[in-house]
Amino acid sequence: MNTPNAPQPTPPAAARKPVRIEQLGRVRTDDYAWLRDANWQAVLRDPAALDPEIRAHLVAENAYTDAVLAGTKDLQTTLLAEMKGRIKDDDSTVPAPHGPYAYYRRFDPGAEHPVIARTPRAGGAEQVLLDLPARAKGHAFFSAPAVAHSDDHRLLAWAEDTQGSEVYRIHVREIETGAEPAPPIESCSGDFTFSPCARFIFWVFRDDHGRPTKVFRRALADGGDTLVYAEPDPGFFLGVETSLSGGSILVSAGNQDTSEVWRIPGDDPTAPPALIAPREPGLRYDVDDAGDRLIIRTNADGAVDFKLVEAPLDAPGHAHWRDLVPHRPGRYLVGAFALKHHIVRLERIEANTRIIVAPRDGGAEWEIAQDEPAYVLRAESGLEYDTATIRYVYSSPTTPRQTFDYDLATRTAILRKTQDIPSGHDPARYETRRIDAMAADGASIPVTVLMRRGQALDGAAPLLLYGYGAYGIPMEPWFRTSILSLVDRGWIFAIAHVRGGTEKGWNWFLGGRAAHKMNSFTDFIAAAEALIGGGYARAGNIVAQGGSAGGLLVGAAFTMRPDLWAGVIAEVPFVDVLNTISDDTLPLTPPEWPEWGNPITDPAAYDTIAAYSPYDNLAARAYPPILCTGGLSDPRVTYWEPAKFVARLRALATGPAPALLRIDMEAGHAGAAGRFDALKQTSLNYAFALWSVGAA
Repeated sequence: MNTPNAPQPTPPAAARKPVRIEQLGRVRTDDYAWLRDANWQAVLRDPAALDPEIRAHLVAENAYTDAVLAGTKDLQTTLLAEMKGRIKDDDSTVPAPHGPYAYYRRFDPGAEHPVIARTPRAGGAEQVLLDLPARAKGHAFFSAPAVAHSDDHRLLAWAEDTQGSEVYRIHVREIETGAEPAPPIESCSGDFTFSPCARFIFWVFRDDHGRPTKVFRRALADGGDTLVYAEPDPGFFLGVETSLSGGSILVSAGNQDTSEVWRIPGDDPTAPPALIAPREPGLRYDVDDAGDRLIIRTNADGAVDFKLVEAPLDAPGHAHWRDLVPHRPGRYLVGAFALKHHIVRLERIEANTRIIVAPRDGGAEWEIAQDEPAYVLRAESGLEYDTATIRYVYSSPTTPRQTFDYDLATRTAILRKTQDIPSGHDPARYETRRIDAMAADGASIPVTVLMRRGQALDGAAPLLLYGYGAYGIPMEPWFRTSILSLVDRGWIFAIAHVRGGTEKGWNWFLGGRAAHKMNSFTDFIAAAEALIGGGYARAGNIVAQGGSAGGLLVGAAFTMRPDLWAGVIAEVPFVDVLNTISDDTLPLTPPEWPEWGNPITDPAAYDTIAAYSPYDNLAARAYPPILCTGGLSDPRVTYWEPAKFVARLRALATGPAPALLRIDMEAGHAGAAGRFDALKQTSLNYAFALWSVGAA
C-alpha cells in the first residue's frame, strides 16, 4: 500500500489567473478566483450548468484523490462494511402518539430512506403515508428532511430537495385519497407549518440568492398564496412554526445576534401577524404559546445565559415580561417547551445537559440528569400538548442512544428503545473521560475522550481530534457508531469543545466569534497539546477533523501548527473566509457578518479575518496531508472554497505530503443523504486518517 511519503501520482495544476483585490486600502491577489463559476446561482439549481473548464478541473481533482488513495480501496470497503454492520437494517423510530394515531418512520432492509407511516392507537394495520425510497428513485441526490401531518390527520406535507442545493419543493397530499389539493410549492426553504384548522400551509420563500426572504400563506382549497411577512434585512433568516398548544402561528426572523417574532392567532390564521417585541441589536428571544400566555426564552436585561419569562397574549411586549426562571450565570438555558400542565426546559452546565420539569401549578421543579463524565440528554416535545408523558433521549460516547417515555405524574422512566448495534457493542469495553485543556488566556477548555478501557497512555496511539466552534452550536458527546472503526483499531477519539460553541454557556460562544474568533483556533491547538501532555497522543500522530465552520477550525490549525498533525480532514471547509465574507451576493454572507465581522466596511474585521483565513495564510512551508471535501450544489460552503484552497496549497507547499480534494458532483453541504451512502464518505475519511499515520 502506498504511504503519504511514497511517490505519488501527479496532481492537477490549476491555472493561475491573478485577480487584484483592493479593499479598505488593503490589497490582496487571488490567483484562483476563476474557480468560482460566474453563474453560480444557476449551478445551485442545475449542476449541469457548471463551466466546462471548472468541471474538468474538479473531475481531475477527484481522479487524483482516487489515485493517491487507491491503496486504501480494500480498507474503505472493510470500513464501510463495519459501519453498515452497526446499523440495524430494518430500524424504526419509537411511535409518537397524536390523537387516534401513532406516527413513526421505519426502514425497509437495504433502504437508504425511510417510509413514513402510522397505526391506530386502538390497534389496527399500518398505513403508509409517504414512501420516500420510491420518491428517491431516479435521483442521484434526494433528501426530505421535513415531513408533517395536519392536526386533523387528514393531510401530509413534506419538503424535498433533489439537487443538494437546499432549494426545496413542498408537496401536500390528502392521506386517504393520495391526491394533492394544490400544486407543489416551489423555491422554498423547506420550512413550513399547517394552520391548526388545516385549511392553510405557511411556507418560506427562497430568493435567487438562496436566502429566505418572505413568508406566504397558501390556501389549500385553491392554491392561492398570500404574503404574510417580508423581511427587509438580507442578513436575517426566516422561520415559521405552529405552537404545540395550537394557539399561535409564529414567524421568526433573526441572525446570530438579534431576533424578532411575530404572532398569528392559531384560531384566526388569516389575521395579520402581530409583533411580540421589536428587534434590538443583541436582543435574542424565542416564543412558545402555553395556551393562556406566552413563554419566552431570552437574553434580555443582561441575562447572558438566558432566562425564561412569561407574557400575556394580548400584551406580549418586553415591558410585560415577568421572570419564570431567572438568569443564573453558567447555567445556559438551551430551550424550553410548554405542555398543558408542565414546562420542560433543557439546561447545559460545563458541557453536559440536564432536563428540568416545572409544574405549572406552582409546585417544586425537578431535574433529570445522568452521572457520567460526558453525556447528552434531549427532551422531545412530542406531538401532544395535553399529555402527562414526555420523551427523552440519553446517550454518551460509550452508550448507544436510549429513548425513554417519562411519566410526569409518577416521575418514572420507561425505556422504549435502545439503539440496536447488530454487530454487537459492549459499553464496558470502552471508557469516556473529560479532561480540561488550558488556553493561553487561562480559559479551561473541556475535551471529551473515548478510548478502549485500559488503554495505555504512552502517546503511542493515534488520535482523531474533532471540533467545530461556531454559531453557538455545541459539539455534544453523542454515541457514534462509525468512530468505533478507529477506536477498535487502537485509536483514541477526542472532541475539543472550543470557544465559539455554547458548551459552557453563551459567553463561551461570544468568546469565539468576530473579534475573538482566534480563540477557537488556539483552543483547538491547546486541546491537542493537552492530549499530548496527558499521554493520549504525540505530535505528528494526531488527525484533525472538522466540517463547515469546523473545517475552518482545522484549516486554521493546519496553517498555524502543521507540526501537530499526521493529517487533516476538512469537510466542506469554510477556508476562503476573507473573500466569502466580502461577497454580499452569496447566500449566507450578510447573515454571517455578526458571526465574523464585516470586512467590507470595518477595517478591524478585515484585519482579524485576514490573520486567520486559511486560504490567505498558506505559506511556503511543509504541511501534512490534507483531505478537503465539498459538494457542487452546496449553498453554505461553496465548492470553490476547498478547490481554491487545495490549488493554492499545492502551489506553495514545500513538502511531499499530498493535498487532496474530493468534490461530490451530485450533492450539497451534507453530502449524500442516504443512511448508507453517507457512510461512503466516512469510510474514505477514516481510510485517509489511517493512511496518514501509516497504519493502513
